[in-house]
Amino acid sequence: MQNSQKPFMITRNLDPENQETPIHFINEDLIDGKLFYRRNHFSYPNFVSPFYWLPVGGVVHYPKTFSLQEILGLPPRTIKTVLECAGNKRGFFKPKVFGDQWKKGAISQGSWKGVSLRTLLEYTGIAETAREVIVEGYDYGERTDSNQIHYFSRSLAIDKALHPDTIIAYEYNGEPIPFKHGFPLRLIVPEWYAMASVKWIKKIIVIDYEFKGPFQAVDYVYYPEKDSDEGKFPVTTMGINSTIQQPLDRKILNTGVHTLSGIAWTGNGLVTKVEVSVDGGINWSPAQLVNVPERYSWVRWSYKWEVLKTGEYTIMSRAADSTGHEQPKGAMWNRMGYGYNAIDVVRVKVE
Repeated sequence: MQNSQKPFMITRNLDPENQETPIHFINEDLIDGKLFYRRNHFSYPNFVSPFYWLPVGGVVHYPKTFSLQEILGLPPRTIKTVLECAGNKRGFFKPKVFGDQWKKGAISQGSWKGVSLRTLLEYTGIAETAREVIVEGYDYGERTDSNQIHYFSRSLAIDKALHPDTIIAYEYNGEPIPFKHGFPLRLIVPEWYAMASVKWIKKIIVIDYEFKGPFQAVDYVYYPEKDSDEGKFPVTTMGINSTIQQPLDRKILNTGVHTLSGIAWTGNGLVTKVEVSVDGGINWSPAQLVNVPERYSWVRWSYKWEVLKTGEYTIMSRAADSTGHEQPKGAMWNRMGYGYNAIDVVRVKVE
């Protein structure tokens, strides 16, 4: 009999709403919008008009305001990509850091359809002095470190903004983007952590200086030192990573054959291998890659484990990619808790 039970989101905060995908129970590569993780810095924005316009300005030759219908009529591009919150797995850092204690579910994957940002900038032209492109969302509010109102804004260097796969999306999995995920337009930046993929786009500004907005120069920065800013550098590309979906941590199993399964992903090239250890990292064996690795997407993996002896076991997974990056034994500690990508670990008991 097929199990009819459905998984639910895992709540980390309600206002703003931050909820994890129940990643351990996700078997699809295109996640339903209702189960796509939610990461917000402010309350959801209010739209008071059914009409939508997107202004593109700054150091451009021909400033232009695009209607939504114009954007829908431009040559489309569809990208299947992982979006991972920079704080995914923050709860596993040692020593602990402050911030929402995300476990393994601040990550989702789906198919986004839209128009290349490059296409819009071809209409406006850009000045030779252009350095970055700011994308500002409609979501706004006060930050804990300021009594000022800030809109959520991020910038991209010109080369990243002009990459053909950096898109202004209007569909998710063949349907209009759900409101909670950025309707009507959302920036999608494959390979980078998802803070770059600005939701509810309000305007686009091309600039000839370095953007210093708080979500660019204060947040989403790696600070290796607890009490100083020495050695800081920006959060950008996703690290090589893997997650054990099954079995669950602390699960009790019987002796016999079990299928260990999970996902692996990277912001650099393609995942090339996943290895599994069932003895706490002493010995490693190759896992089977269930699907052909694709750029921007996670790969599913599985491993058949025959266990005949009772006792406690430490199961681990580690991945590697085509650019030579390997999942490290320990994540790079940073005080904001970004980019955790240490070898994944679960512990089980066999009876």
